Amino acid sequence: MQTQETNWDICLMKRRFALREMETRLNILNEEFKVMHQHNPIDHIVSRIKSQQAIEEKLRRKGFSVSEKLAERYIRDIAGLRIICSFTDDVYHISRLLEQQADLRLTQKKDYIENPKPNGYQSLHLIIEVPVNRTTISEMIQVEVQIRTMAMDVWASLEHKMYYKFRHDVPKYLQNNLKESAQILYELDEKMNTLKKEINMFHDLPSIRI
Repeated sequence: MQTQETNWDICLMKRRFALREMETRLNILNEEFKVMHQHNPIDHIVSRIKSQQAIEEKLRRKGFSVSEKLAERYIRDIAGLRIICSFTDDVYHISRLLEQQADLRLTQKKDYIENPKPNGYQSLHLIIEVPVNRTTISEMIQVEVQIRTMAMDVWASLEHKMYYKFRHDVPKYLQNNLKESAQILYELDEKMNTLKKEINMFHDLPSIRI
């Protein structure tokens, strides 16, 4: 008979498996691009699993009682994957490639690049159900995928540290400065994206294709 603790272990184990599956797929895509197109759309990947304590706290904030069954039903970001790209075009390209994989199921998409959050946050968020095959069962497990550029990631890291330092009571002038910085970084991403396209127009120089 499974205990409550064992149920939580299984819940988190399945998410670890789903993350490994996604990381393998992304590494395959990235290596293929390197060989076929001399370009790596993915700079790096970061993954994480929420702790049981963090999941329980989120359930309580949402007004639910605490159980792994409710967590699996209502907490969609237990498993999280962050994909960091060099260019904005790469963000959307990776998203399209994932959406085209027949055995992955996209259940939610939020484009905070096209429509940034009020504080300036930018990223493309996907909720994807990933097939996980175990010894006796096959299940679709949800993974939250965030895809962003390196500039967006630097901004998000600073924003997280700032809110942690001020315990979410950030002075207004710092909030305004952070939002202005997000716009500057957005414009930088756009310029870099344009520069990449201009460089790639020189078909007679395939060795510098990026």
